[in-house]
Amino acid sequence: MAKDTQTNKYWESRTLCSDESCIGVIGPDGRCKECGKKYEGDLGRLNLPDAGAVPVEETKPADTEMAEPIDASIEPDEPQPTDSRSDDDWEKRTLCSDESCIGVIGPDGRCKECGKPFEKG
Repeated sequence: MAKDTQTNKYWESRTLCSDESCIGVIGPDGRCKECGKKYEGDLGRLNLPDAGAVPVEETKPADTEMAEPIDASIEPDEPQPTDSRSDDDWEKRTLCSDESCIGVIGPDGRCKECGKPFEKG
């Protein structure tokens, strides 16, 4: 089977996560590969790709890479100042009215991420 055919077969046979705000697909264990949430549908009808279907090359998220161990014996030279202004800005922000969007409303009244105008709900 050609690689394109295998990739298309995998793409068409995948089952999306039950959480509509997640971008993951369900793995053979019945859980989402992205968020770990258990599939809420009928597992007997779960549409998993055949073992012969090869997914497009998957990579691990960057946050799972090994970080250098922190030496607890090292203390910081001086405490870092906190910027209270940024805390105020964080609390004053207006989130996009589209619950599936991660954007915030800009000064023009539109979401900076998706461009949707703000709608009071």
